[in-house]
Amino acid sequence: MRIALYGGSFNPPHVGHLLVVSYVLATAEVDEIWLMPSYRHPFGKELAPFVDRVEMCSRVAAVFRRGVAVSSVESEVPGEGRTVDTLEYLVERHPSCSFRLVIGSDILDDTPKWKAWDRVKELAPPLLIARGGHPHPEAQGPEMPAVSSTEVRGRLASGAGAEALVPKAVLEYVRARRLYGTGG
Repeated sequence: MRIALYGGSFNPPHVGHLLVVSYVLATAEVDEIWLMPSYRHPFGKELAPFVDRVEMCSRVAAVFRRGVAVSSVESEVPGEGRTVDTLEYLVERHPSCSFRLVIGSDILDDTPKWKAWDRVKELAPPLLIARGGHPHPEAQGPEMPAVSSTEVRGRLASGAGAEALVPKAVLEYVRARRLYGTGG
């Protein structure tokens, strides 16, 4: 089985993530795409609880009905939440699978900070997706919208509304759980 791994904070997942999933399913030679929320962020970002981010990703996956799964594997991998450790873990546990790592062109500048980036590329050759405002000659396809979880969290906290930026099922969950400054 050919699996595209799409990891990230998903804090919260937004329409940009949804469009990347759709694009990868439609164009890449993969059988499935797995959304993998970060259990802990290696660069110290503050995140909503893991269980909430997994549930929000499950709501994104449900939009597709098939071909998209959510993996909480990062909660099983010891260490600091480094991608290479997660990939080593997955390769060992799923020897019949081949993996590709979905990354946005906006994080390419950060890869020198990653642990064993060359090993990451060996274990799961990247599918580089163009992100608005971050052109790169190796990025595939059209630029995805420059929506950011930071922007979404700010809009939610200020009451400005994020209906156009967050899938409905995710927004309902955010409000019900009073995440990101929503609710009382």
